[in-house]
Amino acid sequence: MQFHVPQFIDVEDKIFGPLSFKQFVYLIGGAGLCVILYTFIPYKLLAFPLIILVAAFSIALAFYRVNDKPFIYIVQAAFAYVTSSQLYLWKKQEHKNKSEEEEEEEEDKIQRAISTMSLSSSGQTNLGDKSFSIDVGNESPPVQEKEPKHISPNRSPS
Repeated sequence: MQFHVPQFIDVEDKIFGPLSFKQFVYLIGGAGLCVILYTFIPYKLLAFPLIILVAAFSIALAFYRVNDKPFIYIVQAAFAYVTSSQLYLWKKQEHKNKSEEEEEEEEDKIQRAISTMSLSSSGQTNLGDKSFSIDVGNESPPVQEKEPKHISPNRSPS
């Protein structure tokens, strides 16, 4: 049994001639608002710029697309951005210059950690422990429990 897969599902149906229902509503709403502005504003010199702005906005809502998205999505995003609170995390902090004594002390700490590195039973250095102790500022690395070696009576210890 074959099924028909719908095509062009993102294209709106044209209901009013070449216009979709949304486009028709945007244009009729803009025209109605222009008529209201013309009627109720007594100074026509002030009314015409407002009428032009409303007409341009309604035409943009009806026909203008940004990155293949309707203009109303851009208006919605702009409104949400303006009305929501913004959180700024950047803070200027003064950096304290280290003195020579502090730098020498830090170098000594690193040198002591490197010189005391020992080989573990598996032949690998315990570099992770030393790195942790340097990062945390402890002189001694964290204690880790070692697994006891099981010595079988039939085998030599390994």
